Amino acid sequence: MNKVKKAVIPAAGHGTRFLPVTKAMPKEMLAVIDAPAIQYVAKEAADSGVEEILIIINREKDVIRRYFEPDAATCPAERELAQLIARVKFSFAYQDEATGTANAVLLAREFTGDEPFAVMYGDDVILNDGGDPCLKQLADAYARTGRSVIGVQERAPEEAAKYAVVKKGRTEGRLTEVLDLVEKPSPDNMPSTLSSLGRYVLTPAIYDAIARAPEFRGEKYLTHAIAILAGTEGVDAYEFEGTRYDLGDKFGFLQANVEIGARRFGERFESYLESYLKSLRK
Repeated sequence: MNKVKKAVIPAAGHGTRFLPVTKAMPKEMLAVIDAPAIQYVAKEAADSGVEEILIIINREKDVIRRYFEPDAATCPAERELAQLIARVKFSFAYQDEATGTANAVLLAREFTGDEPFAVMYGDDVILNDGGDPCLKQLADAYARTGRSVIGVQERAPEEAAKYAVVKKGRTEGRLTEVLDLVEKPSPDNMPSTLSSLGRYVLTPAIYDAIARAPEFRGEKYLTHAIAILAGTEGVDAYEFEGTRYDLGDKFGFLQANVEIGARRFGERFESYLESYLKSLRK
């Protein structure tokens, strides 16, 4: 069975939840401490065995392309970026009209060929300190089953309503058969709270499923295509270990900077937070 060596990062969205700053800077380039969100995503891919990454952008996001150019890292402070660029081959495709995540993935058809591949959303940062990266967990699950795998975690109903949730089939450990994926269900009428969180390993059959997927308000959703795939060759959901930060959401962005900052600066940062919170309670 082929290993997962290629990843696609759709990053052509307009970032409307972060306006007005995203008029000048793509949301994927907003910094978490000292690196943009998309660098964390690309590093997760590299640490999971991915050798080539295709990033889907629009013409207004060429700053992402320039960031990952081979000569982009030129000073010692950029060592981690330089190492990443040396480890992975980056290429780019353009999606100039906002026609949905499924159509973004469709642009990768020539890039992925007949191989399984990963899809990773550029504003979802997932960290698993001391353990396997999220994508590695999904790739290992694919190696066992040979079926497409989506990364999921349980969420409270009111939060799960923001995502696509799984209609469950059989469950074995962290792996659950996907009978259907329901996009943004009502909190009082959802098949489960097992939520799809921006990580996928997909077989090439996804492209035919995308062709069959319905349009909604001029867009095609990747989750709708995966739901079609679940009814043909089958799809599994893997409940991954790790903390996921939604960098497309203002609170998620703040949470990422606080928690990753605490990891980076240790006792100094903890002492500052304690002092600041104490001052608020006076």
